[in-house]
This record gives sequence, structure tokens and C-alpha cells, in this order.
Amino acid sequence: MTTPASAVPRAATVGRLSFDDDGAALTFTANGRPIATYTYKPADDQYESPRPFFHPLTTLGGDEVTISRPWDHVWHKGLSWALPNVGRHNFWGGATYTRTTEYANLDNNGAMTHGSFTGIDQSDAGITASESLTWTSQEGEPVIAESRRFGIQLLEGEAGSHAGGAYAILFETRMSNISGEEISIGSPTTEGRHNAGYGGLFWRGPRSFTGGTFRNQDGTGTDEFMGTRSPWIAFTGTHDGSCRSSTIAFVEDAGNPGAPNQWFARSSMFACLGSAPFFSAEVPLREGSPLMYRYAVVIADGGVDAERAQRLADAAQAALNSWA
Repeated sequence: MTTPASAVPRAATVGRLSFDDDGAALTFTANGRPIATYTYKPADDQYESPRPFFHPLTTLGGDEVTISRPWDHVWHKGLSWALPNVGRHNFWGGATYTRTTEYANLDNNGAMTHGSFTGIDQSDAGITASESLTWTSQEGEPVIAESRRFGIQLLEGEAGSHAGGAYAILFETRMSNISGEEISIGSPTTEGRHNAGYGGLFWRGPRSFTGGTFRNQDGTGTDEFMGTRSPWIAFTGTHDGSCRSSTIAFVEDAGNPGAPNQWFARSSMFACLGSAPFFSAEVPLREGSPLMYRYAVVIADGGVDAERAQRLADAAQAALNSWA
């Protein structure tokens, strides 16, 4: 069932999933427990490049796997689509890195502003929200028109328990240049800073996840995964208090421009992981030629061995393939 924008319900339930809308954020629940909040009208300072974000995100078992506004990078917001070098604009937050200034506060922090939810689809598979956004410069001039979709789906065979519950956040963005000039999207690395190719769908984990482990189809490790390419990548961290583990996995749609793109992956400084399609080469965003990227992000209770990691990645890829 697709609900038109003019009649989007304030609350609805589909299967074991439900959502509520308080006018500034959508909160999704599974089996009566909140698992994901999507703030679409943030009240952030302009320096933090205000944009929609997911926080908190928890596993089906109730363990929180995101942090927002950490003191070291207050512009890190749970899980969000954020880009630091969009022509002369910064839609990431904080200082901007360029070849001429290195890191400097350039008064160029833009904002991604929610326009409307153009529909919310409720099906046996899960819940999908369609959203329109306008990206504006710090001066308020339009730069990008974005059509965004995101969905929540429970993964088959992953029952809600600490032993093995998992769900996927499906994410799709379609960006159109409305600035009147060609824009090149890059990163600090394309501006000359080594191994700093951040920008894309970015996740920041809890403090206790520092020192956690990355895994892809080829093996495990930590910071050596920075800049690597693979169809999927997973990260497992440990929670303070409960001492339980949780896993976050990113799966990239094979149809994305440049796929498989590089990953921005850190463990030792703090736990973070992000898609990085502009890591080491600028990508032009021309008028009349939109860019579209799609991902699945898995939130899972417990750790993963090679078999479970692949199973989660395969399930997320199947969900992404069937997502219409």
C-alpha cells in the first residue's frame, strides 16, 4: 500500500514493523521495540551542515549502535548521507579541506532541507519512505535537488534475539544539480590529503566499539580496510555494560557508479564506516544527469564468522534487489 504525501499517516503498522511520526522524526519499531529514529527536521547549527540522520539505531535485541554529536566531531550524526567536498560547498559539517587552505572554516556549510514525504509504502516486506530534499548553500542558494528513499526490512532467518536478530536499512539517493553550474564531488583525498576519502553514507559507532573488527569476503582486520573495495564490509564491536557484540554491515548495489567503490573504515581512532564513492577521484554532477546510489545497511545482534557475515550480506543484497 502506498500512501500519498497528503495522507501520510502519523503512525502505522505492517507485520512486526511499525512507525510513528512526531512532525520532526520518524521512529520505527520492531515487535514493539524502537529500533531506528530518522530525524528529518534537525535543529543543528549551520556549522554542522544540518541534514536528516538516523539516530539512535539499535539492534533488534536493544543494543544501541550509533553515536551522535561526539565531542571530537560534533557533525557526525549516527548514520547519514553526508558529502564534504561538493564543488565549493560542504555538506558534511565542520572545517573544509582544500589544496590551498588544508582544513579551514570557510563559511561554506550547506544544509539538506526536508521538503516532504512523497509517500510511505507499507508491504509484507517492510516499510519504505520516499522523501524530497533541497540542498542549499550557507547563503541559502539551491545547489542540489534530492529524491531519497529509505526502507526498514527484517531479514529472513534472523529472529529478534541477542543470538542472531538482524534487519536492514535500505537507502537510495538520486541527486540532481540545480545550481546552474557544473559541480564536482570529491573528498579531502581528492584535494590531496592521504587516506581521507570520506563522504557518502556514513556511520559513527559508540565509543566502546573502538578497536573493533572489520570483515569482508576475504578476511578480517582493522584499519588496513581503509580505502579497500569489496561488495560488502562488516564491522563488529562490543558494548560497555552488557559486554555483548553487535555487527554493522554495508552492502553496495552493483549498479552504483564506479561500483565496487572504496570504503572509509576506521577502528583504532574511533569506530566508523562509510561508503566512499568519491574517495580518490572526483565525480561530476552535471545538470540533467543525476547521480544515484543505493546501499543496504545491516544492523545485527551478535558477532559474525565468515558464514554468517556472507549470509547477512546475501540477505541484504536480495532485499536491495527486490526493493521497488
